[in-house]
Amino acid sequence: MINFEYTRVNSAKAAVAAKSKNVAAQFIAGGTNLVDLMKKGVTAPQRLIDINALPLKDISSDAKGLSIGTLVPNSVAAENKLVLEKYPLLAMALNAGASAQLRNMATVGGNIMQRTRCPYFYDITMPCNKRIPQSGCGAMEGYNRMHAIFGASDKCIAVHPSDMCVALAALNATVVISGTKGEKKIPFANFHRLPGDTPELDNNLQTGELITAVHIPANRFNRSYYLKVRDRLSYAFALVSVAVALEVTDGSIRSASIAMGGVAHKPWRLTEVEKYLIGKSITANVFKEAAEIGMKNAKTYQHNQFKVKMGKSAIVEALTKATS
Repeated sequence: MINFEYTRVNSAKAAVAAKSKNVAAQFIAGGTNLVDLMKKGVTAPQRLIDINALPLKDISSDAKGLSIGTLVPNSVAAENKLVLEKYPLLAMALNAGASAQLRNMATVGGNIMQRTRCPYFYDITMPCNKRIPQSGCGAMEGYNRMHAIFGASDKCIAVHPSDMCVALAALNATVVISGTKGEKKIPFANFHRLPGDTPELDNNLQTGELITAVHIPANRFNRSYYLKVRDRLSYAFALVSVAVALEVTDGSIRSASIAMGGVAHKPWRLTEVEKYLIGKSITANVFKEAAEIGMKNAKTYQHNQFKVKMGKSAIVEALTKATS
C-alpha cells in the first residue's frame, strides 16, 4: 500500500468540494472493499476523504416510499422495521451478503460502489481492462467459472458482486446524488454500466459526485424472495442469484419485477420475463416457461456453461418460493 493523504469532512458539500479538487481522491466510509483494493495494489488513491461524519445515516418512510442514507450500515438496513415490513426483499438480499462482521461495517453507498471480485482484476500480475484499460482480459481465455453470461463484451466479462444491488434493481430504486451542480437522481437500472469498450467505468457517477441516499418507491408487491446460489453458505459471492417481487391477486400475477445477480457486469433485469408473467396464473409450467425466456440469450464461456441450467432452476425456485 502506498502513502496517501487523509481528509475528514463534515458535510456533503465539503465532501464534493474535496473530491472535485482531486480526481485521484476517493471517498471512504466502512472501507470493506476499498481497503482490500489498496492493500493488493489494485487502486492507489492519493487522498482518502472520510465521510463517516456526514449526517447520512437515517432511514425514513413516507407515502412515496423509503429513503436510506448512504452511510447506513448493511446490517442496520437489514434489521430496520420499515425495511422488514415494506421491503422484505431488500432485507433478504442484505442478509445474504458477506459475513455478519462485514455487514456491520459496510455501508449502503459503499455496497453500491463496490467493484468486481473477478480474480484477474484483483491479481495485478494479470491483464485486466478494468484495472488497466487496453491491457487485455485475462478471464476471456482463462478460468471464467464465475463470469458473465449476459451483457459482456470482448473487453470484459466480469460480474457485479452485490446482493443488495440486485434487490434494489428489482425494487426500481433511485440513487440520490450530490454534486457541484446540486442534487440529481439516477434510476437504479441506469446507475451501473455494462462493460462495452470502457469496462473501467463501473457506473455513471461523475467526478466529484457523492451518493447521499437510495430511494425505493412505494409499491404493491405482496410476494417476494431473494435466492442466492453459491459454493458455500457463508461469505461467498453468488454464482447466480434471483430477486423476485410480485403483486399477486386471487392466484394471478398482476405485476412482476425480477433481477439476477452473478450473471452480468450490473444487476440484470429480466424484463421479458416480467412482461410474460403479467396476467399469468401461478403454476409450475408458467414458471418453467419464464425461466426459459429469462435465459434464452445467455452467452457462456469455457468454464461457466453450467450457469444456464443453474439460472433456469434458480428462476423457477425463486418464483416458487415467492408465491408459496
